Amino acid sequence: MLLESVGKRYGLRQPWVVRDLSLDVPPGRLIRLEGPNGSGKSTLLRVAAGVTRPSAGRVTGRPHTGYVPERFPGGLPFSGRDYLLHLARVHGLRGPAAARRVDEWLDRLGAASFAAQPLRALSKGMCQKVAIAQALLARPGLLVLDEAWTGLDQAARGALDAAVAERVAEGGTVMFVDHDQARLAGRITERWQLGDTGRVSVAAGLATAQAAGGGVVVIELTGLERSPVGLLHGMPGVLSCDDAAVGPPGCVVRVVAGASDEVLRQVLAWDGVHVTAVRAER
Repeated sequence: MLLESVGKRYGLRQPWVVRDLSLDVPPGRLIRLEGPNGSGKSTLLRVAAGVTRPSAGRVTGRPHTGYVPERFPGGLPFSGRDYLLHLARVHGLRGPAAARRVDEWLDRLGAASFAAQPLRALSKGMCQKVAIAQALLARPGLLVLDEAWTGLDQAARGALDAAVAERVAEGGTVMFVDHDQARLAGRITERWQLGDTGRVSVAAGLATAQAAGGGVVVIELTGLERSPVGLLHGMPGVLSCDDAAVGPPGCVVRVVAGASDEVLRQVLAWDGVHVTAVRAER
């Protein structure tokens, strides 16, 4: 999936919630979005999931997507199981296969005994289990979770953790927001940090940094008007790309030492890009 110069605002005269975001999102990534309240985390998740269209730029290559919103509409006129069967059909599942997949997720999440009740009669935690189940029914290539662990009991949290690991292991990408800083901490591939400027900085998660090993080289670049800063982070060994540190069109890139020569070779092939400094990180 590729985000190209993506921006989102709610009205022509309103401030940009997310702006000028270009990122390559290869399969098999576990991406955590971080930032203060109001920084645009939920907005970016909705854009990535295709729930809302960007105001600028475009998203291409989006795989089949499962999405758990921050607020699930629990007052729908269905029982939990009927709602899931309906969503299974929307996802292209039919007949006994759809019923088996629905029952599998109801059982894994501990919701089977309540599934015949109307959604409006279910507790917030039970509705949340239904919301999670509908997102996982079709084994999505992109799973987007906005505070999906909120309201779950311990067993259901563990089941969702396991489902996330399964999606990533099968080559899917998972993007999530959660208030618990320890959530999936050792498995995270990337952290997207959102600030109050509408921009996003990308840093490697612990799993990537540990796999990469070695020291860190800092590369300072200028002349990036034609080469989106966000594409840097998809290169092997790149830990973070920060254009806020020097201001556009510059960028400070942190790279695992063993990969720095290859990153420099690729960057210097970009038209108009210049390397202004290369140094070991202290």
